[in-house]
Amino acid sequence: MEVAVITDNSYILECFASPTRIKMIELLKQAPMNIKQLSQSLDIKPPIVTRHIQMLEAAGIVGSELIAGQRGQQKRCFLQLDKMVLDFTLPSQQTIVDITANQGKRYEVDVPVGMYTAYDVKPSCGLASQTTMLGMCDDPRYFADPIHRDASIVWFSSGFVEYRIPNYMIYNDQLLALEVSLEICSETPCSSSQMLPSDIVFSINGTEIGVWTYPGRFGKEQGIFTPSWWYKDIQHGIMKHIRVTEQGSFIDGVQLSNVTISDLNIDCDKEILLKISCSSDAKNCGGVTIFGEGFGNYNNHIQVALQCK
Repeated sequence: MEVAVITDNSYILECFASPTRIKMIELLKQAPMNIKQLSQSLDIKPPIVTRHIQMLEAAGIVGSELIAGQRGQQKRCFLQLDKMVLDFTLPSQQTIVDITANQGKRYEVDVPVGMYTAYDVKPSCGLASQTTMLGMCDDPRYFADPIHRDASIVWFSSGFVEYRIPNYMIYNDQLLALEVSLEICSETPCSSSQMLPSDIVFSINGTEIGVWTYPGRFGKEQGIFTPSWWYKDIQHGIMKHIRVTEQGSFIDGVQLSNVTISDLNIDCDKEILLKISCSSDAKNCGGVTIFGEGFGNYNNHIQVALQCK
């Protein structure tokens, strides 16, 4: 690929200003790697790896795909380019190539589980950070306390939490898909849980995209990232990957509904509302627990991505 050395291509040229990103390219030149493998090889935290990868993806240097892992979906990264030539001559406007025209654009946002902007929850419910409980168990009033922003785990027996997702699309982007990845289970920690199944509903911009039934009887084994002070039975959940396209709504590749990306009314100048709920009158009402960074088996925030062309 030839790249003109002009201001418009700064986002490509800046990729080589970081020794960390250059090391990533060296590693991916040898073999594809997932975020965890890159994190371990570079000895830096996964969220930092993700931000570097996003920059390399935007420049068309690195590509990625979601593949099945031992505990759900994982993002595998690979090198997309064999060669890049820098052109120091000033080309005509017609010769400037927009690499995103072929590779597409991907906007990714990590949303901490405590950063919900609306809620209506019923006990058993609660919040905890990586170091301590936030407020008292089974008291919904603490969901309104500013400390909720520090939460790394959130749970409720019925009701909902809703997140406002920033939308970085620009006016001429054509949205192809929306993806959400998160670690989740039922069986609220402060209850005398019987490990019941739970019908968990996912909604985007007020449109229900589907119901996933958590099977129950899971999550009592020690979570890989769950802090040692945490004494509750609920240690981890299951990583779920939701994808909405023009073909419908899917979870881990299985169709949830016929709701398409066009049905969600996602515009470039509007934020996106993600609601996670469990109704008290659902057939299976086992509650909802959402795991964030510092809890569970994945050490991730809620991850949201928009795929555009």
